Amino acid sequence: MIYEHLGSRPRIHATAVVAPSAVISGDVTIGPNCQVLHGAVITAEGGPITLGDHVIVMENALIRATAANPVHIGDHVLVGPMASISGATIDDEVFLATGTRIFNGAHIGERSEVRINAVVHLRTTLPADSVVPIGWVAVGDPVLILSPERHEEIWAAQHELDFPGYVFGVDRSTPDLMVQLTERYARSLARHSEDHAL
Repeated sequence: MIYEHLGSRPRIHATAVVAPSAVISGDVTIGPNCQVLHGAVITAEGGPITLGDHVIVMENALIRATAANPVHIGDHVLVGPMASISGATIDDEVFLATGTRIFNGAHIGERSEVRINAVVHLRTTLPADSVVPIGWVAVGDPVLILSPERHEEIWAAQHELDFPGYVFGVDRSTPDLMVQLTERYARSLARHSEDHAL
């Protein structure tokens, strides 16, 4: 399904193929020879999304932009099944394996690999030719690439990146953090009530 969102319509190159069960919403540009497979969702929530040439977005992947963090995916990138990209820049020739999670403000350098179920956290810069091993976490700039059992080190770096403040504009020390966060986010998402199928 193709949707107009916030007055913007997706632009899909004539050589791109989008599966009928994929959802493309808002200010999305899909370049030449791209493939968007079944169940994928590409949604521009106030900021643009651009896919370059020969980008493959596999089944049930999610790509989401925000007003603060657009998404740019370069040429010859593979976004694996169930991967999630939120407000990030992905350079050319990057491999994002099944179940990877790329968070707001992240930048993945060219020819990098983020392997199965690995995470590139908020505002993290992964230099060109980097590898994040299966299930590991990349966090910070300069980046630390850590195994999941090193939770205390991950949390120390992650805490400084301020996820609730950066993504949702809510101070982490707010006593009713989740109330404030969900109410603010729900208001933003409610703008989909005015979407139009194309």
